[in-house]
Amino acid sequence: MSTALERRTLTLAIGGNPNSGKTTLFNRLTGLRQKVANYAGATVEKKMGEFQTSGTDVRIIDLPGTYGLTPKSEEERIAAEVILGMNREVPPPEGVFCVVDSTCLEKSLYLVLQVADTGIPAAVLLNMSDELEARGGSIDAGRLSRLLGIPVIPISATKGTNLDRVEALIDGWPAPDGTSTFCRLPVIPSLAEVAERRGKAREIARAVLTHPLQPHPWSDKVDAIVMHKVWGPLLFAVIVMLVFQAIFSWAQPFMNAIDFAFTSLGALVKHALPSGFWGSFLADGVITGVGSVIVFLPQILIVFFFIAILENFGYLPRAAVVMDRLLNAMGLQGKSFLPLISSYACAIPGIMATRTIENKRDRLATIFVAPFMTCSARLPVYALLIGAFVPDLPVVGHFFRLRAMTLLGLYVAGFLAALLTAWALKSTILKSSGTPFFLEIPPYRIPALRTIFLLMWDRSKIFLRQAGTVILGVNILLWFLASYPKVHGQVSVRDSYAGKIGRFIEPAIKPMGFDWKVGVGLLSAQAAREVMISTLGTIYRVQVKGEKEEGLQKALRKDMTPLSAVSLMIFFAFAMQCTSTLAVVRHETGSWKMPAIMFFYMNGVAYGAAFAVFQIGRLLGFG
Repeated sequence: MSTALERRTLTLAIGGNPNSGKTTLFNRLTGLRQKVANYAGATVEKKMGEFQTSGTDVRIIDLPGTYGLTPKSEEERIAAEVILGMNREVPPPEGVFCVVDSTCLEKSLYLVLQVADTGIPAAVLLNMSDELEARGGSIDAGRLSRLLGIPVIPISATKGTNLDRVEALIDGWPAPDGTSTFCRLPVIPSLAEVAERRGKAREIARAVLTHPLQPHPWSDKVDAIVMHKVWGPLLFAVIVMLVFQAIFSWAQPFMNAIDFAFTSLGALVKHALPSGFWGSFLADGVITGVGSVIVFLPQILIVFFFIAILENFGYLPRAAVVMDRLLNAMGLQGKSFLPLISSYACAIPGIMATRTIENKRDRLATIFVAPFMTCSARLPVYALLIGAFVPDLPVVGHFFRLRAMTLLGLYVAGFLAALLTAWALKSTILKSSGTPFFLEIPPYRIPALRTIFLLMWDRSKIFLRQAGTVILGVNILLWFLASYPKVHGQVSVRDSYAGKIGRFIEPAIKPMGFDWKVGVGLLSAQAAREVMISTLGTIYRVQVKGEKEEGLQKALRKDMTPLSAVSLMIFFAFAMQCTSTLAVVRHETGSWKMPAIMFFYMNGVAYGAAFAVFQIGRLLGFG
């Protein structure tokens, strides 16, 4: 019999507490062979991957981080459903890897005991065993295995230590006999059951910890600075400034390369195809439109890179403690910081993260203000306008420059709008008594570059998928609207369908300094904010058809004044233009009432702020 016929397929789940390193293990095992989506009706990510051992094809499911199988939150509900084979979106697992943080054994064993009680074949992977040894600790893995009745393997997911033993365990994993049945845990276990399990976890941890863990040699010293009342906020401000400087400094060479590639491809297509419908459609509608958005991918990836670094290092929870005082003054609490900081990448996961906030009114206030945080979809618009109208002059020495400071100012504007709105809500309709702020502070850890780059790979796929679907579809529609009807056989954007729509709304947006072309862009941005760039790219490329094409920034400088550009940036800093975010808010709140209020409130603030900036600027002679 051939080796291929002897292979079998096994489905396993990886479970563990938050910050236990289970996702690092998942990435180590699967590499790029993983798929990321959302569970139906939920904003929790569904991560599945594949890898092979010497004799087994493994499908593996990375479960949401959870402290137990009691469904107190959506993450815990999904984790419990997958483990118990009750989730129809993923195959029932034939076993569970419980990833345990070796430095926090007692806390992790509560989940292990719950999984073991279900009767599902399971194994414990003592992760971060290298860190445990470095701090003088030692766990008797053999005794722990005997006490739990399941295999136990010490590993380091970051370094890949003992993963060969994990693969050998998988090859010997017991095949289902068709007779075993899994228990269904009670939805709410009794207090006696909880106390019994926690007591058992404590006894086991004490029995197997042969050498006590020594205090971290430098963690407390670093925390004394990082979470200091004065130095903490200053350090946070410096880190933020470094990120924004990197967005412009590091990304520019990669952006130039992408721009050159798409420009060359468009020119090649125009040269290869005869002038007419197909040449214009492919070069102006598809390549130019999508390329004008993809060119900003390096800047978006830099944002994700820094967020991943800070999160994996353990800094973000400490920043939440630092920001608790400021958020408290606005009626929120430190737990609102992590959803708000997540919204810098995208408001959708930020809104999802509000489930950790126990107080319902605090949670609603955080959901309402999360879209004010400047998400990565706004970044292409800011980068285009700042690059076109803001000179690259030094501000602080020769390191921080005016463009980076302008971008920082826009982020700060969104953050201040969120805080003021939260204060107004918590002082009136969402007023409530203060709740204690409890947050688990993970130990400092060196981020695993493999995990960080895989996260960047996942986010780039999501962005490129959107560029290939939503953005491409909108671009094709806009190209048609901007190209037809033709006047005497020639393209006239002003007299096209797009031009007529733009000129119809122009009287309403002219007080903000916008012309009809920007108006078309604002309408298209309702699908996704970054579509604004491809819309302007499509309009201007069609407009200069037949002439020497110029860069989009140069074209904008001909039509807009610096004051109009500032007004447009201010509008984007506050406007609600993402239909996906509105849909998620509706899902989280169970009603269209809050999304509707958010839409009109945020767009009203955006219009008022842009109107004030433009009109006051004109009065001061900047028009």
